Amino acid sequence: MKITNLINSALIVACIAFVPVIVDAQTVNNSNSVGQINRDSPKTSYLQPFNIAFLAYQGAFKEQGIPSAGNLIFRFQTGKLTAKDVVQAAIKANKLPAQVLNDEGYVNAVESQFTSMINGSND
Repeated sequence: MKITNLINSALIVACIAFVPVIVDAQTVNNSNSVGQINRDSPKTSYLQPFNIAFLAYQGAFKEQGIPSAGNLIFRFQTGKLTAKDVVQAAIKANKLPAQVLNDEGYVNAVESQFTSMINGSND
């Protein structure tokens, strides 16, 4: 059981360490020079749910009222914070386009990432 905790901790630390690299690699794909998202393009891409969850965990959305680390997990477990809240914060922080909020699959995937974090910390 101790080795499982060690492995889980190492994976979390590794993921957190690589988030800035991942964010740089997966930022919004945009052909407009003024930074606007081309909503008509089917090739528009944005941060994956995994990245949004770990950005929240790192505290990237503190200015939007989302806590970080253990407090984030606690509030999510107690129902005081939802994946939709985190997605809204990411939109306000200009990490996601507004239309993502209407994508239930995306919001559910962010929720699954938080559930995985919770389950990983309970092993």
